[in-house]
Amino acid sequence: MAAKRHERTSARRAALQVLYTSEITDESPAAIAEGDRRLEEDGPLPEYALMLVRGVESHRIAIDNHLAATSENWSLARMPIVDRSILRLATFEMMYIDDVPTSVTINEAVELAKDFGGEDESHRFVNGILGRIAKMLEGEESQEADAPSSCDADAAGNEEPLAMRENEIAEPESEPLAAQKCGSPEQEGESPEGASSYGA
Repeated sequence: MAAKRHERTSARRAALQVLYTSEITDESPAAIAEGDRRLEEDGPLPEYALMLVRGVESHRIAIDNHLAATSENWSLARMPIVDRSILRLATFEMMYIDDVPTSVTINEAVELAKDFGGEDESHRFVNGILGRIAKMLEGEESQEADAPSSCDADAAGNEEPLAMRENEIAEPESEPLAAQKCGSPEQEGESPEGASSYGA
């Protein structure tokens, strides 16, 4: 377990390097990672780091939406590049990696901010935003759990009276439709970066 945690810590640092390089060179993170633009002595990009880099790039819009909603008085463009990269990395892990506890992700991000952050208060800034994102994600999961399924909604909307009223005759439909269960296999398939002090 300790070895795996150390490997992922190293992978996060490698992924951060790629994301930061992507920001300052305006190249895609995946292109940098797959082209192995890192220093030769660092060796190949770890598998977990490559997954993080690709994930951040693939889910960039959703990640940035969560960051924008929780970074009070700070636009993404105003953040130092390295802090923004750390936040994107950690937010992806919190949103899409199930086997990493949220507390671990936040702690790892705070350590990255302490070592590489663009401001003296970067680690506190990162900790605050990720804490708010964690609460936001918990709320989203709670809403999903409480929401009725489409099957439940269909069943509630299609309830019929147990008995017909007297002298009421049911007329057959001219073209009866075959009932389709919710989830039936017959359903068609889905086809310039300026950095300002956080104390300002």
